[in-house]
Amino acid sequence: MKRVGLYPGTFDPITNGHLDIIGRAVKLVDKLIIGVAINRDKGPLFSLEERVDMVMRETARFSGHAEIEARPFENLLIKFAEACEAQVIIRGLRAVSDFEYEFQMVAMNQKMNHDIETVFLMADPMHQAVSSRLVKEIARLDGSADLFVPPDVYKRLKERFERTKGAR
Repeated sequence: MKRVGLYPGTFDPITNGHLDIIGRAVKLVDKLIIGVAINRDKGPLFSLEERVDMVMRETARFSGHAEIEARPFENLLIKFAEACEAQVIIRGLRAVSDFEYEFQMVAMNQKMNHDIETVFLMADPMHQAVSSRLVKEIARLDGSADLFVPPDVYKRLKERFERTKGAR
């Protein structure tokens, strides 16, 4: 039986921290589904299609380890995991503050479906401070966002913010 893992996130944009977790997650499963969340409340910078495209382009380097697929989702994570036939949900932890929220989510998910496990992968210390929100802020203010995202993603960030500056 194929071991299917699900790594959910907004990926707005995908960062080197996300890629670190994905690179380690593909060693644990036969198929990794990257769930790209449709989260209208967060007001994403990139469209759903752009985020899925960035995820697929940037994760192509890991395809030798496991089959990788990116799928959008808007429903409860546990319901999406069931629909994907995932046995495991993979979550990245950057700091202790992440743990409290994740701990609550695991407890709720376990109550709804005790057959799906959650596995936490600690962020590499090099990526512990990296978040998509901070990367967007750095890029918007002309900072060195290239330190935190792959080159193609950095290019897209620069283009997006140059367009918004030009539109003012």
